[in-house]
Order: sequence, then structure tokens, then C-alpha cells
Amino acid sequence: MEVAAYQPYIDPDYDSFIERIYPAKVCIDNETCRDCTLVKVDSANKHGILLEMVQVLTDLDLVISKSYISSDGGWFMDVFHVTDQLGNKLVDESLIHYIEQALCATRRAGLAKEIQGSSQRKHFGPRHMSSEHTVLEMTGTDRPGLLSEMSAVLAELECHIASAVAWTHHDRAACIFYVEDGVRTGPITDPRRLAQIEEQLENVVEAHHAKGERRSVRLTGPMAGQTHAERRLHQLMFADMDYEQCRCCGHSCCGDGGGRGGYEHRKGCEGAHVSIESWKDKGYSVVNVQSRDRPKLLFDTVCVLTDMQYVVFHASVSSEGALANQEYFIRHRDGCTLDSETEQRKLTQCLLAAVERRASHVCPQSNSSFSYTSRGD
Repeated sequence: MEVAAYQPYIDPDYDSFIERIYPAKVCIDNETCRDCTLVKVDSANKHGILLEMVQVLTDLDLVISKSYISSDGGWFMDVFHVTDQLGNKLVDESLIHYIEQALCATRRAGLAKEIQGSSQRKHFGPRHMSSEHTVLEMTGTDRPGLLSEMSAVLAELECHIASAVAWTHHDRAACIFYVEDGVRTGPITDPRRLAQIEEQLENVVEAHHAKGERRSVRLTGPMAGQTHAERRLHQLMFADMDYEQCRCCGHSCCGDGGGRGGYEHRKGCEGAHVSIESWKDKGYSVVNVQSRDRPKLLFDTVCVLTDMQYVVFHASVSSEGALANQEYFIRHRDGCTLDSETEQRKLTQCLLAAVERRASHVCPQSNSSFSYTSRGD
């Protein structure tokens, strides 16, 4: 006789239910610090909430000079020290209102309606996120002329590129095109046409690939809640395993040169360094990332930790001159720490890749980024 196995039922609205009972508290403080604005967030905790917060601030081109994070138990508390690109405090009331609303999950739907069609939509909304376009994703070997050839094929097939983002890292490339039907205007929904476009683009990507080399071309129709484009680029390059070539620079400042143990940046060294240590008494793995400071650095590292299913319980992030220091106290989502050398090595490589992908001055290998938005969009 078969015995039925029962699984506990978890209401899919549970997270939002908790948020409605304990709504996030967001405080924009311009009084405490002389040279920056403090953005303080207290909220019910959930996986990925840190990335959500950082993503909101990053999309506004705000500079995060320091951050203190704590999420032990069921509550998340964070303090961000932020300025605008010129190093000024945030004084624009409409910007402050947007941040207060955007950092609170229960208010986001209302906020989206509020800025829909307004003059502020171009300045404040999420970037490269669309439920109105067909999305083309590609990964493969980087080579001169690749994006140009793909764009030419799309133009020949009467597809209009509304916007595009692309990264290259080492010899790998990843790009996302947001495409409209150039004839009928709007997303491309005909399955046969989608298959034709995908086939033509696969031929372009495959043309210069050696047999057995990794490559991928994928078209998807419009859908609600699409992943943030730059986070998606991290995911695409991670799936393409671009991180396999990443190593610390090998200088004595790296400890053992493999990203483990203590380290200090040697003068003149611009390489990124990662160390992972075990804090057994508290049950944490402690991850230290030291690199040249740059915009969106925090977003890039938190993307990797979140997508690799690590939970950040405490963190401290700061920049001193040209250098940025990030310290994370983490566990895997299943509660385990990083005990094996294989796990530590993979996380080290992935964090180094996250630092390198966006900024060409960090890594001596080929590495660049590209972004395009049609003026008619």
C-alpha cells in the first residue's frame, strides 16, 4: 500500500502578509552627518531584501560610501551613507519621497502608478526592466563586431532595438536586447517569427565558435516582474562560467594568493582580493572583499551572494580613498557555512568576477561594458 506524502502548505502571500503587519520603516536623515545623507531601513527580513535595497539606491546613481547591515532573526536593519554623484546630500524632496516609497515593498505598486507617465519616470524608475518588449539574451565568446552583426540581423528582420546592455569579461560576452516589432509596433509574439529570429541570431553567434564552445541565444516574450538587467547580466555570465579564470593577483598582499587568509593591499596594487574565514563560535563564514572603489560595487557583490543562495546576516562596507572594504558574515540559505575548500574557491572566483565584470581598470584582461537606449523609446 502506498503511503501519501504530505508537504506543509505555505501561502504564497505569506511574505507580503508579514510586510503588511510589520511595514518597513524608512528614515532619510540629513542631520546626523555633515557630509552625507543617512538612509535607514527597518523591515521584516526575507531572502534578497538587501539586494532590493541596494538596487533601488544604485538605480538612482547614488554613491554609497558606507553601509552597516544586520539581519539576525526575523528583522532586517540597514544604514546607508549616501550622496549624489557630486558628493552632495540628498535634498530634492521628490527624490526623498521616491526612496521612501521604493524601499517599502508594500508601497511599490502604488509608487509605480504614481510615476507612470510622469516627467519623473525617466529619472526615478528601475532601469532596463520591461514588460513591454521581447527580450533577447545571448552569451558566448567575445569577438570584434559581434554586437554589430547581431544588430544588423535584427534590423534586417524588421526588429527595433529599444535598449541594450552588454558586458565582456575575459573572453566571454553577455548581452540583453529589448526588442520591438518594427512593423506592428509592440512586442514580438508570433512563435514562428520568434523561432526565425532566434535561428538567425544563433547562426551569427555560432559563426566564429569552435566546436563544443559554450554559447546561448534565447528569446522570451514580455512578462511581468522581469529581473533587473544588470543582475541578469551577472546571472548570464555566472551560468557561462566566466569566473573560472578569476584569481587574486598573486602578490604577497593576497595571503596565499588564492583568496584565503588575511591580506592587506600593497601600495600600487589595484587587484581585487577576497578572503574567507570561519567563525565557528557564531556559525558564520566571514567574507572579506577588498578592491578599488567604484560606482555600483556593492550592488555587484550583493548580486553574487544572493544568486548563489548565501544569506548576509551582518555586513560592514566602507571606502577609504580609492579602496573599498566589504565584510560579510554569511551562511548558505540552508544554514551551512562554507566549510569545503571547493566552496570557498568558487565563491572567491565569483566575487572577483563580480568586481571585474563592470570596470575595465580592475582586470588586465579584456573587460568592458556597454549600454544603449533608443531615443525614441
